[in-house]
Amino acid sequence: MDHGKTSIIDKINETAIAKSEAGGITQKISSTILPLETIKRMCGKIFPQNIKIPGILIIDSPGHAAFNNLRKRGGNLADIAILVIDINEGLKPQTLESIDILKQYKTPFIIALNKIDLINGYKTQNKFLLENINSQTESAQKNLDEKLYRIVEKLFQLGFNAERFDRISDYTKQIAIVPCSAKTGDGMPELIMVISGLAQRYLEENLKTEAKGPAKGTILEVKEEIGLGTTLDVIIYDGSLKKNDQIIIGTFDKPITTKVKAIFEPVKSRLAPVNQVTASSGVKISAIGINSVIPGMPLRVVKNIEEDEQEIREEVNEILIELDDSGITLKADSLGSLEALIKLLKENNIFIKKAGIGNISKKDISEASAEQDPLNKVIIGFNVKSEPSQEIKIITSNIIYTIIDELKKWKEEEKKRLEAKELESITKPCKIKILRDCIFRQSNPAVVGVEVLKGTLKTGMPLCKEGKELTKVKSIQSEKENVSESKSGKQVAISLPGVTVGRQIDVEDILYSFITDHEFRKLKKLKRFLNSEEIEVLKEISSINRKSNPMWGV
Repeated sequence: MDHGKTSIIDKINETAIAKSEAGGITQKISSTILPLETIKRMCGKIFPQNIKIPGILIIDSPGHAAFNNLRKRGGNLADIAILVIDINEGLKPQTLESIDILKQYKTPFIIALNKIDLINGYKTQNKFLLENINSQTESAQKNLDEKLYRIVEKLFQLGFNAERFDRISDYTKQIAIVPCSAKTGDGMPELIMVISGLAQRYLEENLKTEAKGPAKGTILEVKEEIGLGTTLDVIIYDGSLKKNDQIIIGTFDKPITTKVKAIFEPVKSRLAPVNQVTASSGVKISAIGINSVIPGMPLRVVKNIEEDEQEIREEVNEILIELDDSGITLKADSLGSLEALIKLLKENNIFIKKAGIGNISKKDISEASAEQDPLNKVIIGFNVKSEPSQEIKIITSNIIYTIIDELKKWKEEEKKRLEAKELESITKPCKIKILRDCIFRQSNPAVVGVEVLKGTLKTGMPLCKEGKELTKVKSIQSEKENVSESKSGKQVAISLPGVTVGRQIDVEDILYSFITDHEFRKLKKLKRFLNSEEIEVLKEISSINRKSNPMWGV
């Protein structure tokens, strides 16, 4: 699925560069900084003059670890989000996942309704969005509105009141939709204008940062860089970070304390070293001992080591995962992904025994295969690779809902398979009648002709008369051929050791398969695997046994 999220950011960059002097826009690691002057030039005459925010830091990917991890400041790393939806495709599983994250963390957002250039009859012109829309043919305008309001309806079903940005009367009660095209640039100035206006009006207090104090940040990614080793891509959202600063990073165990060896900003596709950065910025950090750091964890410049450690621990504790004594194993590419996955699994009443960050290893497979419940012998992975396994089920995808759906399907099919296998070891209901004039041998073993009245007669099946076990079917012969089973309606000859015709059995006797009360209880649970005849016989067997023991099979 490609709704054009990264393409929109690329187009914003291109538009900003085209409308500003060199250096007016700064590219950061996994992010883009738009200074206020650049925003003004991008938006031109539609820019509100009362905007005083210093600029916008755009983080690529709303599903990113840092996006949905809580931080001490009281929100999440994103103060406001842009939800990108393909106007022609509508809400897809990944869109719904992003909406779930936005709901969960109460993040305000607007919608970039992308790919309007693909609407039938739409023609791009070098005008601002509303002027362009109004100059379209009546048919193209109708197509645009129909597609837009189809998405408005879907959002309403999810509990959101949305409207096109120029038709909104109260931005606190409605979500703004900005039609746009990452390909042509239509709507890009309006998108930035709406974001800037909302940030200024409703988030002014939240947007205040301290540029002079110790830096606070969140790890976006952990990467290997040639010549640098393990590096951290970090969003600094508060304070200042300098080369040689001592930093502390959260982990699930004891926080890591290390020193910043180098700070890098990418300039024209290469990494450029810098000595200092201030909030809000996206940077790459080189440091020693950071191999075990996972995306989504908090980072601080050390001010007071004991206080900082305590603060980091408290923040990490907010996102610690509650595991079950038994359950499935799950792995994800980042802490944020892991949290989102756990939330959905818990909502679907799926127990989790182990959860972690990184690829699925041989150790994960070994531990999962040791699970007692076969339905827990499964590992699911979001955006990760896996070692091959013949022992357990491994489900991986980069769409969380796909993982959940596949897991449910596998569990249902596996449960049926296991139940069917269990049924194979249980004596199934069967009813036969000994035929007159078909006594071929009276004993050692007795060989008699029978008609299978209901069910399926099998070799090895124990038989009973009036609830008392008598013998087992040693062999079955049909038309002088040995067979392993015979279905209802057939007449066959069977050999029965340990009984004598005229004593334990006789002509026209009705015999049933011998079923214990324990087997009866299991068969009741698995009766969907039985046919109607077998269910009837089971009821008859129950009635016979309850004459002597009213609690039989209860």
